[in-house]
Amino acid sequence: MQDCSQCIVRNRAICAGLETDELELLSRQGRKQKVSKGQTVFWEGDDAVVVANVIAGVLKVSMSLADGREQIVGIVFASDFIGRPFGQQSPYSVTALTDAELCIFSRSTFDGFARQHPELEHKLLRRTLDELDRAHAWMLLLGKKSATERIATLLLEMSVRLGETGCTVDTGALDAFELPLDRQQIGDVLGLRIETVSRQFSKLKADGVIHLPDRRTVAIRDRARLQDLSAAA
Repeated sequence: MQDCSQCIVRNRAICAGLETDELELLSRQGRKQKVSKGQTVFWEGDDAVVVANVIAGVLKVSMSLADGREQIVGIVFASDFIGRPFGQQSPYSVTALTDAELCIFSRSTFDGFARQHPELEHKLLRRTLDELDRAHAWMLLLGKKSATERIATLLLEMSVRLGETGCTVDTGALDAFELPLDRQQIGDVLGLRIETVSRQFSKLKADGVIHLPDRRTVAIRDRARLQDLSAAA
């Protein structure tokens, strides 16, 4: 694999903070893999044999009911970490929403490396706590926010996360971007019917808050208003 020090998400990934010699050792244990849109990387319930850093692209994290119905429980972006270190099975599936590139490690190898490098274990703990905080915030969104507030919150988050490219942590939010989710998937994430999602997008467009050049592209025209709507609850 290419030297980890040259990774485009080096300063934002789980391995940030490792020394040069530690990065060189880690780079010999991983491999890059391109993933096509629609390809599943991990299957819910399967043995957790690998973990990965997302270098580029957007993927969904989902869980299924016994009757096959799927619930999207998370979206991961460049620099995010996926997989279950120190675990035997994957509790969820991870599927690419766009073409993506991953830096993949054997879980057992990564676990051993993490045990020998406290800084990496610390980063894993921080990531876990951050994910817990996001889960709590999402519970608030689903439990208390209106449909308009949910859509506004999602658009703001997407504008920030899709704007995070390269090694710089604070790159600023995008005012125009392509949604990696279709209307049905947005409804799944937000707990809304597809008709409600479409109505909310149309209302935001009519109010001049956003512009919709096509079904996937969003241009934010009034960010302050969108922020007010997302925090109205």
